[in-house]
Amino acid sequence: MSSILRIALSAPVYGLFDYLPPGNVPVERLTPGQRLLVPFGHAERCGILVSLSDQASVARHKLRAAHAILDETPLLSKEHLAFLCWVADYYHHPPGEVLLSALPVRLRKGKPPLLPRPDRIRICTTDAETIAALARRAPRQWQLLDWLHKQGGSASMSELRRRFDNVHGVVRALRSKGMISLGMADESTAAPLQQPAFTMELEQAQAVAAVTSRLGQYQAFLLDGVTGSGKTEVYLRLAQQVLEQGRSVLFLVPEISLTPQLIRRLEKRLPGPMAVLHSGRSDREREQAWQLARKSQARVILGTRSAVLAPIPDLGLVLVDEEHDSSYKQQEGFRYSARDMALVRAQRADCPVLLGSATPSLESLKNAMDGRYGWLRLTRRAGKAQSPRMQLLDIRNQRLQGGLSPALLLALEEVLSRGRQAMVFLNRRGYAPVLTCYSCGWLSDCPRCDARQTMHRRQGKLVCHHCGNERSLPQHCPSCGSPELHPLGQGTEQLEQILQQRFPEHPLVRIDRDAASTKGSLDQLLAQARDGRASLLVGTQMLAKGHHFPGVALVTLVDVDGGLFGADFRAAERMAQLIIQVAGRAGRGKHPGRVLMQTRFPDHPLLQTLVNEDYAAFAREALKERVQAELPPCSFQTLIRASATRAETAEGFLQQAAALVKKMADQEIQVWGPVPAPMQKRAGRYRSHLLLQAGQRNLLQRFLGAFVPALSSLPDAGRVRWSVDVDPLDLY
Repeated sequence: MSSILRIALSAPVYGLFDYLPPGNVPVERLTPGQRLLVPFGHAERCGILVSLSDQASVARHKLRAAHAILDETPLLSKEHLAFLCWVADYYHHPPGEVLLSALPVRLRKGKPPLLPRPDRIRICTTDAETIAALARRAPRQWQLLDWLHKQGGSASMSELRRRFDNVHGVVRALRSKGMISLGMADESTAAPLQQPAFTMELEQAQAVAAVTSRLGQYQAFLLDGVTGSGKTEVYLRLAQQVLEQGRSVLFLVPEISLTPQLIRRLEKRLPGPMAVLHSGRSDREREQAWQLARKSQARVILGTRSAVLAPIPDLGLVLVDEEHDSSYKQQEGFRYSARDMALVRAQRADCPVLLGSATPSLESLKNAMDGRYGWLRLTRRAGKAQSPRMQLLDIRNQRLQGGLSPALLLALEEVLSRGRQAMVFLNRRGYAPVLTCYSCGWLSDCPRCDARQTMHRRQGKLVCHHCGNERSLPQHCPSCGSPELHPLGQGTEQLEQILQQRFPEHPLVRIDRDAASTKGSLDQLLAQARDGRASLLVGTQMLAKGHHFPGVALVTLVDVDGGLFGADFRAAERMAQLIIQVAGRAGRGKHPGRVLMQTRFPDHPLLQTLVNEDYAAFAREALKERVQAELPPCSFQTLIRASATRAETAEGFLQQAAALVKKMADQEIQVWGPVPAPMQKRAGRYRSHLLLQAGQRNLLQRFLGAFVPALSSLPDAGRVRWSVDVDPLDLY
């Protein structure tokens, strides 16, 4: 009988660890997917049982016994365990780190699973006199009861938390008075579902029919729809059909900022509880949602990147919104692509996967053109909304006020005077990207990076957006002592100040990571933008992705030149996607939309193509260039990164790695480098890159299977931090 336990531990080791069963525990109690507490060095660690074997990698007498079984039944099914092991193999990442990352934080630490948490709040008193008395003595308690009464006497806890901040003390006080109760949701307490009061457009109905015809089998589809074309309605119609069949839906979004409005829309249209998984929730909230998904108590799983690793039995449909977004690729540690793994999950579950975007990635477009994906197009906006008119503003030889040209300011004034909303977009937070001394030329360099520290005026700090290093805003030049310190360039904080001074009678909201740093603040800011309370919307890409602001008639892009000349071969693609996505916020309601883009390069081919044609025209030309240059998606890459406290150490390790490639591989594996990273010094470490490329994915994968484990034996492997990035999106 197999009695050797193959256990995955969170350690940078390309393999599993062998242990003996805990004392007095029969092997029959052990099942792959269970957590065990095992000795590791002089400490204990939580691991996941992957398999049982009758052979060990070392002599049996050298094996240590596991200390305890933490779960009587497996947390991960056999099928999900196999999927995670496949993911570890594909990305050539230590399997223990991959498997443990699929668990909630508490469970990774060996703690017992949380008990089910009440998710419904109900009113228990109808005594008007008692409730009225609270209005005088405890106004917050009265507000909650009054709101609950207006909701029909009950509401979900998620609705409550969205409506009230720091509500736990209020709930506790009302429970102690017997005025409310908490419990679990059931069919009798569920709010009646809303049915759409409109008929789908023909293209939407055709897209729904195409995916419906493949329910119960694997097929990848690309939903290529212009902004405002009703892609979300297609998702909802398909999800309803899958839920009616008793199967689950995985819905991925790239950003936390997209989840609040989407949650409300899904709750109104789809039955049953929903599991929401993203980093904006607490560890306990995420674990509760993870358990709902694992036990099939929630049939709709909505989340950002990491949700693709959650256990979901009976998966019937996978939806990936804004599939082009680079946020789906993890850029630190375990570097996986949630979009690509969504395809694999759907294939293993025998269900369709729908990738949606107004600006599809060139990878997805090529797959659609080659017939690997079903290509579903939505070519016009839903209802009576029209696509916005795009225009370039040439700001050469223009006198700018805080980066804003006279023509742009005049356009803002005209739109605001008509009582409509305007959006001012700048993908740069803070007050200014640089602080400089006019006397000696000092610049606010980061001491730990090859980058500048950004000026944050409201916080009174200089902050590096790459490593987080910060210091107080100096009053005198650190180099010469002069008081002549001045900001260079603009950030969203400065735009907010300038626009408030220029248009003081028009309410303004700024939406970026600084303004939305506290829990619940982002939802409140977005609500002000959606319902029209704010006339001026200023922000970064948090404001641009997927949001529906029907009152926005004008969108302005303050600086589109920054992404036109990037060193990365994907820079043009990203810039085109960003421009179209931001422009897509205009004219989504009854008023026509207009888009103004400030540039000093009005004749640039990318800008001319987007203004005079569309994203599809740009993508066709970009794909031709990729074919000629043999770059992805027409080839496949892996990036080996190394960092060390000295530049020559990192480069030396990669030179050894390059020599190993030439020794192990044939000429079909191309080697580029090693070279310093575009930002060589970051967080006090010097970084170098080695890029591997092949014309076939399976050829590169076979080579990596032997090459990556051999990297650990190179002479300088212990002197550097190195990582393997399969299918890299970011070469910085």
